[in-house]
Amino acid sequence: MGKRPTTTLFMLESLDGKISSGNNDNLDADKDFCKIDGVKEGLHQYYEIEATTDYYSLNTGRVMAKIGVNNKKEYHNKVEVNFIVIDNKPHLNENGIDYICHWVEKLILVTTNKSHIAYSLKDKYSNLDILFYEKLDLEILLEDLYSEYNVDKLTIQSGGNLNGLFVRENLIDYVNVVIAPLLVGGKDVSTLIDGKAIESDRELDKLRALELMECNKLNDSYIQLKYKVKR
Repeated sequence: MGKRPTTTLFMLESLDGKISSGNNDNLDADKDFCKIDGVKEGLHQYYEIEATTDYYSLNTGRVMAKIGVNNKKEYHNKVEVNFIVIDNKPHLNENGIDYICHWVEKLILVTTNKSHIAYSLKDKYSNLDILFYEKLDLEILLEDLYSEYNVDKLTIQSGGNLNGLFVRENLIDYVNVVIAPLLVGGKDVSTLIDGKAIESDRELDKLRALELMECNKLNDSYIQLKYKVKR
């Protein structure tokens, strides 16, 4: 394996590990937790911690669409962050890409879709780069980010399925979770780590043991846990 960034999985989750409020894309933790009494009061702490994470942040087009970037009419305040967004379907439309490009320093859009709308916008935005792969290999992506963009530290904030792929491929170095005082429930609601489960004890090496580094009691019954993934 070549050189790659040091990666941290950083997420907001409920006590039962849910990273969404329900089982469809109309429901989302960012949009919904702020509406719940007993949860909304301390939610600002997650965003304050998020503002201290790495200069490069990886997410997906689906998550970006869920938080509403495709329909935003007013630009977010510019932040000194670079976004790596994996988007194949695509989930992002022209407005969403426009919004993100006005929001962050650089948008590196990763796709396996040769017809992605981003190609028609490449000349419009000087801070838009596109990384195309015939088939996405997360290890190669991380190595390319390191070699082509000097990404030495990367925060991962993607959905449960992609988080699961990073974990299974042993590409997560640290985990930093903020736990909201909330029980969501629902067996089909996305969790911190989703994707294919192991099916026998021969696959136990795909599970990742953790070493607790910090346990911080926050205000309003929130908790922050920081782990190192054991090798």
